Amino acid sequence: MNTNRQDAVTVLGLGLMGEALAHAFLRAGHPTTVWNRSPGRADRLVAEGARLAGSAAEAVAASPLVVVCLTGYDAVHDLLAPLEKTLDGRVLVNLTSGTSGAARETAAWAESRGAGYLDGAIMAVPQSIGTDDGLILYSGPRPVFDRYEPVLLGLGAKATYLGTDPGLSSLYDVASLSLSWSVLNGFLQGVALLGTAGVDAATFAAFAKEGLGAVVGWLDGYARQIDDGAYPALDATIDTQRAAMAHIVHESEALGVSAELPRFVKALADRAAAAGHGGSGYAAMIEQFRTPPQETV
Repeated sequence: MNTNRQDAVTVLGLGLMGEALAHAFLRAGHPTTVWNRSPGRADRLVAEGARLAGSAAEAVAASPLVVVCLTGYDAVHDLLAPLEKTLDGRVLVNLTSGTSGAARETAAWAESRGAGYLDGAIMAVPQSIGTDDGLILYSGPRPVFDRYEPVLLGLGAKATYLGTDPGLSSLYDVASLSLSWSVLNGFLQGVALLGTAGVDAATFAAFAKEGLGAVVGWLDGYARQIDDGAYPALDATIDTQRAAMAHIVHESEALGVSAELPRFVKALADRAAAAGHGGSGYAAMIEQFRTPPQETV
């Protein structure tokens, strides 16, 4: 076993991401034990020098640091629940995607069984793991992160600690996904509109990247307004924006393109205006995202 090495690590779960994590640890020189329900997935890792454990319990016992990357938190609990005694004294780094609530519950569960716990969010594709682009977010007790940061840096140069709340990494993850999908959905709406005039997606992509650069430049100013709770209309009011939104809805309908997305965006702006923010800057829309709409009976 590898327990005599404090830089030894175990990886549980060898999907595309789990395999990439294990490869990165091996390349960084850490004794690495791996386990997967389907042992055949470990063949390439074993060829590189990984040790294949015969069971999950054996894998956990092999290293002081145990990294888990499974399909969800339920799978994590199903795997680790029978191993409570083995977890005592080890550090569990859970890189499984999920919710902040599940992260906090898992942290409490692990800590009550004597294990240190960090929750993490992988903000990278498998090919970026172990490179300078390998951004992974961590949250949980600071002493635990500080102790194993040198090992975790093997997964990428950007090991970012967020704070003691173990749910923070999951919250950052879903917030980033929300941003990504919003940008991509807006791009797809634009592609659909321009496609009716014979403009291909590649042509619009070059134009869209220029426009997104301008939007990125607005974010710091919007953030200051939101943090200050004041929304001056420095460029255009929400009422002015609502008129432009109506144009997108009408254009989509006229061209036979789905108007669902622009209708939804305009409905949010209409709610903001009804709440008294028609003359405010667009950052005032945050109030609509903070509070779900009132249900009508």
